[in-house]
Amino acid sequence: MGPNRLIALILLAPALVAAAPAVSGEAVYKERCAGCHETDNPRIPHRDVLEKLPATRILRTLDYGVMIAIAYPMTRGEREAVASYLGSAGAAVEFPPKAFCADRAVRVAASPRVQWNGWSPDLANTRFQPAAASGLTLDGVRHLKLKWAFAFDGDTTAFDQPTVLDGNLFTGSAGGVLYALDPATGCVRWTFDGAGPVRTSIVATPNGAGRVLLFGDQNGWFYALDAATGRLRWKKHVDEHDAARLTGAAVAQDGVVYVPVASWEENRALKSDYPCCTARGSVVALRIRDGAQVWKTYMVSEPKEIGKTSAGVAQMGPSGAGIWSAPTLDPKRKVLYVTTGDNYSAPATETSDAVVAVDLKSGRMVWSRQFLANDIFSGGCASRNPVCGPDYDFGSSAILVTSGSRQLLVAGQKSGVVYALDPDRKGEIVWQTRVGKGSTNGGVEWGMATDGQKVYAAVSDIVRAPVKDHDIADLRTTNLDPQQGGGLTALRLEDGSQVWRTPAPHACDPPKPGCSPAQPAAVTAAWPGVIFSGSVDGHLRAYSAEDGAILWDFDTAREFETVNGVKGHGGSIDGPGAVVVNGMVFVNSGYARQNGMPGNVLLAFE
Repeated sequence: MGPNRLIALILLAPALVAAAPAVSGEAVYKERCAGCHETDNPRIPHRDVLEKLPATRILRTLDYGVMIAIAYPMTRGEREAVASYLGSAGAAVEFPPKAFCADRAVRVAASPRVQWNGWSPDLANTRFQPAAASGLTLDGVRHLKLKWAFAFDGDTTAFDQPTVLDGNLFTGSAGGVLYALDPATGCVRWTFDGAGPVRTSIVATPNGAGRVLLFGDQNGWFYALDAATGRLRWKKHVDEHDAARLTGAAVAQDGVVYVPVASWEENRALKSDYPCCTARGSVVALRIRDGAQVWKTYMVSEPKEIGKTSAGVAQMGPSGAGIWSAPTLDPKRKVLYVTTGDNYSAPATETSDAVVAVDLKSGRMVWSRQFLANDIFSGGCASRNPVCGPDYDFGSSAILVTSGSRQLLVAGQKSGVVYALDPDRKGEIVWQTRVGKGSTNGGVEWGMATDGQKVYAAVSDIVRAPVKDHDIADLRTTNLDPQQGGGLTALRLEDGSQVWRTPAPHACDPPKPGCSPAQPAAVTAAWPGVIFSGSVDGHLRAYSAEDGAILWDFDTAREFETVNGVKGHGGSIDGPGAVVVNGMVFVNSGYARQNGMPGNVLLAFE
């Protein structure tokens, strides 16, 4: 079957979904929660304690807190129902008056002087901050000091990369709150409460006389807010599947915003009675003015029943090929490029584990280049499919960069291989270089960077040490190896040859739970030749672009006194990378996923 036949294109047509039956919070609690929360274990809060918490905080803990591993197989309706059943009404986030700015006005110029807007300062996803906006010097980098710390109240994960425009910083939280802060001091100008955890970077774009902030949440909602006030302009559920999640940042151009869609349905397959799987990756084009859908392109065709398990549970497919990262815009060729994930269930498709070019105007797939066929992976894949994994999908964006007289698309895969493609030859491979071992959570995870001469790739290659009843799909039965993983490599853009490689410093000494030298976080490059890379061990490091020498190292896995008066602690750095603007460096610390160290702080260095 040709790749064009795998695309289900919907033009201006909303999905039709039958109303779901009501979920009993009491029933969910008795089935999934009571066995632990009605015991006398001092490490587990008793039901009496839970009933004193706001329902919003309980839901946040299930969505992206310490209970995430337990809650993954639960539907959104089940999580909401049990949170409402247990918790009380009331706000989950309350800051003291001193946390707010004396001047709470947000002023965004039509053309900001310095900015980091969205996933990358440019639409090509180079993650490079040039001299005009960087404001750094090599000597200054060596002497970076913490200026302020801001804590996300009640969260155990801090995974949203800030957007900075002149004197304004916008960032979201695992609690679903969006904040407008003063980047110089960290004081709060306004907040907005969303419907789910916010992980996508925020994109600010002109809209009429002002600017709107565009971002998605982990429940499939996409928002447009007035940048000056935080007032909601519109919000749209871009995918009706219950497991849809928006992780990759959107990109915007000419009045249209392009939204990548992934899902966490592969974790639902941990339940033997779950009919796996029906979620599909897609990219959705919305009109910025009012949120109207322009087009929607799925990465696989509509799933159907293909058989039953030995227990009589329906097996569905095809599925998966989620888009976890920000699309890359190519105005010259009038396309955008997306990178896709693996399939969750059979049959395997030609657009999984691939770089796909999509026409900007129509959503038609122009070409697709796959890098691993038959990669089917889910939480229950071992019992459902004869082939399981290896889960070598793409979590990072493709980079469009000029090298000499031609342009290249550079993409890093969880296999540990970096590819350079020819965008004029349907993604034909120009060179490929291995930079890591690769694994389910190994290789290149969340993003590379380039300065136009070299491409910089950090690798995760995280290693899990099994504990009792080891199950690779169940994070509760594994821990992290404190000695293995990580490394940062510089490749010459022209031919992919290695210029230098700096192994990860092994900072887990003494070893502690959740600590690993793995470097899955997105890499950031900035003038004058500095590369920033974060690690699961909690360290943020600055490297020399010339030879890979470490110029600066800061351990974020500790307690902080915060400007908003909330208890703050750093942890693993994973997902988003550092943001460099006007002599300052911003990074979130704390990532409870993948067995990492929890944390809840946004840190600012100067």
